[in-house]
Amino acid sequence: MLDNRVALVTGATSGIGLAIARALAKDGATIAFSGLGEMHRIKAITSELTLRGRAAEYLQADARDGNQLTTMVERCEQAFGAVDILVNAAGIQHVAPIELLSPPQWNEILAVNLSAAYYTIRAALPGMRRRSWGRIINIASVHGLVASVNKCAYVSSKHGLVGLTKAVALETASSGITCNAICPGWVLTPLVTGQIEKNAEKKSVDFETARDMLLNEKQPSGKFVDADHIAGLASFLCSESGNEVRGAAWTIDGGWTAQ
Repeated sequence: MLDNRVALVTGATSGIGLAIARALAKDGATIAFSGLGEMHRIKAITSELTLRGRAAEYLQADARDGNQLTTMVERCEQAFGAVDILVNAAGIQHVAPIELLSPPQWNEILAVNLSAAYYTIRAALPGMRRRSWGRIINIASVHGLVASVNKCAYVSSKHGLVGLTKAVALETASSGITCNAICPGWVLTPLVTGQIEKNAEKKSVDFETARDMLLNEKQPSGKFVDADHIAGLASFLCSESGNEVRGAAWTIDGGWTAQ
C-alpha cells in the first residue's frame, strides 16, 4: 500500500511510535525514525524495520531542540528523497499540581509534545506540497480533548497539538496532504507504566492494583488500548481510504470520552 513512500516517525524506539513504524514498514514504506534508547536497541529496531519494509534508518534528534528536528527532516529528505508521511509520536509527561510543577518541567513538556510537531511539520510540508501528497499524523491523547488533575502541562500540550492539527488540516485542505490527530486513552507504554508504578508506591498497593485503579477511573472498557490498534488506525489514515479525513481528532480510548 505504501510502496515508494517514505515515513518519518518520531518517538519510535518504544510504545506507540514503534508500533506505527512497524505497521508502516509492513505496508511497504521506507522508515526513518528517532527516539531515545541504547544503541544496541536502536540497531535491533533498524534491522527489524528493514526486514518488514524496504529500508530503515535511525536519525538522532533531541525532541526539545527545534534546530535538530529541522535538520532531522532535511537528513531524511537527503537520504531517501522525501518525507511523504510524518508521524509525531514523541511525548513526555510530568504529573504534579500546577503549583508544584516547575517551570523547566512545563517548558520541557510543551517543547516535546507540541513545539516539536510545529518544527517537523514546518520542515516537511514544503516537500509534501511540491509532490502534492502527504500524510501528517500527530499522536495526541484523550487529554487533548478532556482534562485530568495534576496534568496541566500535558493537557495543555495535547490540546495545543489537536489545535495545530486542525489548523494545518485547513491550510492543506485543497491539496493531497492530510493532517490528523489520534487521541488514545490509556495504553500500556513505558510512560504509563511509570505512572502506575508511582501511584502504586504513593498508595502502598501492588502494581496490578494500581493498574486496575487507573483503568477503572477513566476507561469504561477496563482494558488498555493496544498500540497495534493505534498503528492500524495510522495505516488507514495513510491509505487512499483516508484521503478526505482531514483535521480529525480520532479517539481510540475504550469509551473514556463517551462518558
